This record gives sequence, C-alpha cells and structure tokens, in this order.
Amino acid sequence: MNEMSVGAAVTCDVVVVGAGPAGAAAATELARAGRDVIVVDKATFPRDKCCGDGLTTLALRELESLGFDPDPIEGWFDVDAAWLRSPDGRETRVPLPDHGRYAAVCPRLELDDALVALARSAGARVHEGVTVRDVEVRDDRTVVSVDGAEYDTVHARYVVAADGMWSPVRKALGLGIDGYRGEWHAFRQYVDNVTGPAAERLMVWFEPDLLPGYAWSFPLPGNRANIGFGVLRDGDRKVRDMAALWRDLLQRPHVVEALGPDAELEGRHTAWPIPARIDEVPLSSERVLFVGDAAAATDVMTGEGIGQALLTGRLAAEAILLGGARQPRFVAEEYEALVRQELFADHRMAKRLGSVLAHRRGAEVALRVVERSGTWGRRNFARWMFEDEPRAIALTPSRWHRGLLGRPGAYAA
Repeated sequence: MNEMSVGAAVTCDVVVVGAGPAGAAAATELARAGRDVIVVDKATFPRDKCCGDGLTTLALRELESLGFDPDPIEGWFDVDAAWLRSPDGRETRVPLPDHGRYAAVCPRLELDDALVALARSAGARVHEGVTVRDVEVRDDRTVVSVDGAEYDTVHARYVVAADGMWSPVRKALGLGIDGYRGEWHAFRQYVDNVTGPAAERLMVWFEPDLLPGYAWSFPLPGNRANIGFGVLRDGDRKVRDMAALWRDLLQRPHVVEALGPDAELEGRHTAWPIPARIDEVPLSSERVLFVGDAAAATDVMTGEGIGQALLTGRLAAEAILLGGARQPRFVAEEYEALVRQELFADHRMAKRLGSVLAHRRGAEVALRVVERSGTWGRRNFARWMFEDEPRAIALTPSRWHRGLLGRPGAYAA
C-alpha cells in the first residue's frame, strides 16, 4: 500500500502508535524492509520519561542490531562494573567483561529522540503531537482515528501498539485491564554536582525497607547521576508514603556519602508505574500487535524494560514481514510464538527469584554467595544481572548457542 489521500484519510502498510523504544524499533525495521510506515505519538520529541536510564546488555545488543550509534549522544555513559550494597550494609563490586559494552546509562530524553531520528532516517514518517481516538479492525485493514494531524484516519494493514501500559489502542479494542496500576512503582530524580563515588559508579542499594525492590544511583557525564528507587506494588504502600520514603532515602548516610556533600537535586522527582505481566495480557488482536509496555514486557525482577521494548518491537516487525499483508492470523500467531520463546521462561524464573529477594535473609544470602564467588563468578553474575543472556537460558536448551559463556559485549567491533 502506498500513501494516498482518501478524503480526510491516509493509507500505509503499518501504523505504529507510540515512538518510544518499542515503536521506534518496529518502525525502523519495517521501513528498512521497504514497508510504508507511519508513526504517531502524542508527545513532541525530545521529551523526557521517568526511567532509571540504565541500559542492559540486552538493550545494547538490540540497539546495535538496529544500527543505533551511541557515540554522538552527549549524555551516554558506559559502565564497567556494578557496586551492590546488601541489606546489612556490605558492598560488593561485580565487574563486567572488558570486551564490548555490557551496560550503559543514557537519559531517555536523548535516547528516545535519537531512536525517533533513526526511524525517520530509515524512511518511517513520524507524526508528533498526534493522539489516537479510536481503532477499528476490519477484514482487510485497520482504521485508526486520530486527533492533531492533517488527516482524521490512518488506514493500514497492521497496527503496532507501542503506546504504554495504559495503551489507548488496547482500550479501544476492549482489552483494557480495569484498575491496573502495574507491578512496580518507581521514583526518579536527577542530581548535579556529584563529587562522591556515584559520579563514576553504578550503585544498587538493597535497602531492607524496599525489598524486593532497590534504590539506585546511575552515573551520567558532567558529574551528574540518575538516582531513584523502585518497589513492587503490594497494596500496602501508598504514593504519598513513597514520597516520604524518597525524602528519607536521600538522607541516609551511605547515599549522602555516595553523592558527596555538595550534590544538588535537579528539578522535581517523578514517579511512574511499571507493568510486568507479559504472560498474562493479550499480545495481539487480529491485525494489532502489542509491544513494550503495552505488552507489559518489563523484567518483573528489576523493573527494567528498555531491552524488552526494543526486543518486542523487533519481533513484531519480523512477524509482519514474514506473514505479509494478507495473513493476519499467521502474523499474530508468529509474533506470540516469538515472544513466548524469548521472554516467558525468563519472566517466570524472575518471578521466582524475586520471591527469594523479597526477604532480607534471602537477599543477604544471595549477595553473600556473589561476594564469595571470586572474580570469574562475580563477572558472570554481572553478565546475568545485565541480561547478557536470557534469565532462564540454562533451562531452555533451544536457545543455547556458540559462545554462550564468553561472547563479547555489544559494539565490540
């Protein structure tokens, strides 16, 4: 299908709703393969998003596969180790291998803007400031009604819904989850003039009152840091209580020491719920595929979701390219099969491990094992923590590959 004005309508092969990492990945892959792609997003880029800004090895490998170049981004910070603090206050350094990139930090303001630019350079038509009003699925196409564009509707063979955990597309199709508020809740704020070790170290604090959640400080260029905490939503914590917890966290001696005495908070803190139930929500609906937060694809153990967003966006594009315009049932089934293969076993293992870390003794024992495992053990634990390989790869032989225990990181070349 080529672009064609039809009254107040426009046509294309695929419309992607949402230009975050999942949507940008899908749009880039589809446009490079010659598909006519329209991307709509209610925001105007660059725009910020509440996030820890951390990039795992999974995210970095997906970015590399997408042809993303991190070098021009001013806020990019490569990480060579993680510093973990146990509930009892012991600190352990877990190094990452030095061949390639295994972890990094990049503000979402810059990362997402660069991904949108990449999608545009691939040929996708990105329309900002456009909101979705309704979605209709017909036998041969989808019809997406929008506000804020020069057209009223987009007619496309497929919709890739990358529009967040409260996906308007999902709601329009009657698939919304009433009262859903996510599995995680995160607070984040930027800090300037960081003179303590947090200026260079990626730090994770397993605070007793946050388990199975944690607090973090992720370094950024120019003596800045992204500091925050994430907790599982258990029904007992209220948002106002978490605001008080945030103020208390910033005054704890080890946090003050990490940031340094002259650290200054920037702006205000932001908070956001995080979905993590990919094995419980519909991943498709006829000609519509859900990706990223709209598929609740976040890691249930850590709350990290950029790698999963990029991955599901790529898988949606692969399924559409494989099935073509006239096989929507095959496309949906193929996409769901790919997601199950890549994420379901890891999600379930992460849930089980999270239940161990929910208790102080479990977290303490786990970190003590890491501490005593030697350099080789700590390095491979760091690779596992940053998702260099899928969480449950030992239990899924179908995903074993050459170099399983020793392949270089992303961008090694």
